[in-house]
Amino acid sequence: MERTRAWRRSQAHKDAPKPLMRLPYQQPEKNWKLLYTRAEKLLRARQLGLSYPIRTTRQLLDQE
Repeated sequence: MERTRAWRRSQAHKDAPKPLMRLPYQQPEKNWKLLYTRAEKLLRARQLGLSYPIRTTRQLLDQE
């Protein structure tokens, strides 16, 4: 029985470890500075589910 290149490739991929998928929301924006205006940053933060501008714990407590 002759083993073809396709058979060897399928055998190699069959038991190969699967790469772990990263969920997009766990990964921060690659370069936040590329979003120029504040409106763009607010829109993108809302899409990603992030709070922007980033407030410290002290600022959050002072706000209340």
